[in-house]
Amino acid sequence: MSISNVIKQKDYEKVIFLLHRHPLTFIPIIGLFTILMLMPVVLYFMLNNLFPDVLANTEIHTSFILFGSIYYLSTYLFFYGRFIDFYLDMWIVTNDRIIDIVQHGLFHREITELDLYRIQDVTATVQGVFPTIFKYGDVTVKTASSTTSIVFMNIPNPNNVREQLIKLADEDRKYHIKDIALDGN
Repeated sequence: MSISNVIKQKDYEKVIFLLHRHPLTFIPIIGLFTILMLMPVVLYFMLNNLFPDVLANTEIHTSFILFGSIYYLSTYLFFYGRFIDFYLDMWIVTNDRIIDIVQHGLFHREITELDLYRIQDVTATVQGVFPTIFKYGDVTVKTASSTTSIVFMNIPNPNNVREQLIKLADEDRKYHIKDIALDGN
């Protein structure tokens, strides 16, 4: 996916980070999907071994196939929706701003933009055994406004991203010192 399809870059703007969630965080969804896909197969073999006469009836067999098809289509739709949420959540950090793109379901997307010079606090959180071992976690970016807070969820190397954001914010403040003075008055 090209960045120019997602955001309109300014002439002087360079992309520093294009962040997605760590791939390891999607494994539980894949495990659940696998279990859900195997359930009808297990049910079929159990019914076939325990009650072979039930599946010999054509109406019951046809109903079993119909409900199995509906079940599989619903499971695929559930998995697809979760994958879209996982894949389309992204955070773009440039030398001027942060763009937070969060997908909620199939038809709802939120895009938040934050200027780097407005950053007040950046916090990295790594919580749990797997995040500690595989080095992923959350980065929370706060501004002076109580309503503006961006959370980079389950990204790789959150401490490195936090350090880079602090450096980028300090550099961007130098160029926007007039804007900061005007905001303060």
